[in-house]
Amino acid sequence: MKIVMIALGLLVLAATPVRAAGPEHAERFHEELPILATLRVERLEHRRYDGANTVDWRLHGWIGDGTNKLWFDSEGHRTTDGDVEEAEVRLLYSRMVSEFWDVQAGVRHDLRPRPQTTYGVLGVRGTAPWFIETSAHAFVAEDGALSARLEAEHDLLITGSLVLQPSVEVNLSSRRVHEREIGRGVTDVELGLRLRYEFAREFAPYVGVVWERKLGQTADLARAHGEDAGNLSFVTGVRFWF
Repeated sequence: MKIVMIALGLLVLAATPVRAAGPEHAERFHEELPILATLRVERLEHRRYDGANTVDWRLHGWIGDGTNKLWFDSEGHRTTDGDVEEAEVRLLYSRMVSEFWDVQAGVRHDLRPRPQTTYGVLGVRGTAPWFIETSAHAFVAEDGALSARLEAEHDLLITGSLVLQPSVEVNLSSRRVHEREIGRGVTDVELGLRLRYEFAREFAPYVGVVWERKLGQTADLARAHGEDAGNLSFVTGVRFWF
């Protein structure tokens, strides 16, 4: 209950109107905008590494206008025999604070692994220089533990339809979480390189490679349980939106 109240407080603060520098800007900023919606499946892919196979997904959708949006995110992976190993959903209020950046606040809930955990979320999402799509979010768990996730990706246009996308994700934790085999500090990093062919902007199959590496205490915990600290995966998938 406490974490829900914190998240609601963040939503109220984020929804507070922003004063513009002048009347003309205020008129443009608060003018009526159409309500739009989209759902984008960024990744729906099969990963293969060391004889293991998983199906991974990452998707997001939103409804709102150019200034205020209700944002939904989900990501996770399951083994090919049907067991979901990781799954999380996030419901966020997103407010535009500049031409390229939104501030976001809301709630995240992890369905897997167990025990299920709920977090308050605060972060930013937008486009950094050189058109690097970037997001940075902090999470506060029900027990007060802090964690964070930084993500960035960039599209390199090879031809009109062929696009190479490098990506990076870094996770951090303020404390050890033994039941989830997570250590303190930088817990893991993921580097990806995906090559997609856009039959249309709304539909693009791709192939690629993903390198994952657990670090520090998290790597020590993985080794203690007989697991490798890192692996290289080959991926095939599809990206689509509507």
